[in-house]
Amino acid sequence: MKRNEKIAKILKHMAELYEINSVKGKPFAYRRAAKTILQLKEDVGKIYKEKGIFGLEALPGIGKRIAKKIEEYLKTGKIKDYEALKEKTKIREIVTFYFKTKGIPLEKLKESAKKREIIYSRYTKPAKQLLELAGSVEKAKEAIAKVAEWAKSRNLDYAIETVFKKWLELDKLKPREVVKKPYYRGMPMVWSESKKKWYVISPEGEWLEFAGKESEIEWRIEK
Repeated sequence: MKRNEKIAKILKHMAELYEINSVKGKPFAYRRAAKTILQLKEDVGKIYKEKGIFGLEALPGIGKRIAKKIEEYLKTGKIKDYEALKEKTKIREIVTFYFKTKGIPLEKLKESAKKREIIYSRYTKPAKQLLELAGSVEKAKEAIAKVAEWAKSRNLDYAIETVFKKWLELDKLKPREVVKKPYYRGMPMVWSESKKKWYVISPEGEWLEFAGKESEIEWRIEK
């Protein structure tokens, strides 16, 4: 990954973490800065080398504070505030990601938590346990994503605790294959390889030669 992409990825992640922590203003500022860095046609390190921090501040959407963060990364390869923010937000990030796989975005999660429709504290303990088991936020999120994909393909519900139960078989968890079957006016169809023709199976079980157009065939997903 190029340096510009690495820095943009960090700034974008910082925006997400600030949003999870309900910090106003910063999510927008960091996303805007990330977009600026990604759109640069030259390496941001070259700009800094030639013009210093003032060269960074001159970029669209890059204020003094974010310019200092970029400078810190260029000098040390990391940003202290980013590391602290990640540490502070570990559990919330895992819980937020879990609900995201459930189709509940952050804003709706916050709103539901305020109304006590979702008891947020109920999810913090299993999230901590999962973090200990996985060793990192990224690996915990990967595990949740695998379980979510597997469960959804089978129309099953899942919780963070489901990841514990399936931990030893995560590599074996595969989503159920999606199969599409042909129908014509609600009646199932079969393809005859020997005759190279489609047949419609009537309610009485008769095979009727299909004389319509292929565009009339309805393909239904069956799991």
